[in-house]
Amino acid sequence: MCPGYVRTPLVEKQLADQAAVHGVSREEVMSDVLLARTAVKRLIDPAEVAGAVAFLCSPAALSVSGTELLLDGGWSAS
Repeated sequence: MCPGYVRTPLVEKQLADQAAVHGVSREEVMSDVLLARTAVKRLIDPAEVAGAVAFLCSPAALSVSGTELLLDGGWSAS
């Protein structure tokens, strides 16, 4: 699985730290740095990752193998 930036305590801290270091808002760090290349301009919710994991562990995914599941908000498409 290949998630993009997931809304976790680590990412939230990185946003705050980068905003403080560069003297910009947290929102500017998110839009101009973390999400600059993504089509979907928001952090990924942990529940979205959990849902993808649940799918991969389910009988519906028995034939899924040798592939990457991208959860990157369109990062890889840009």
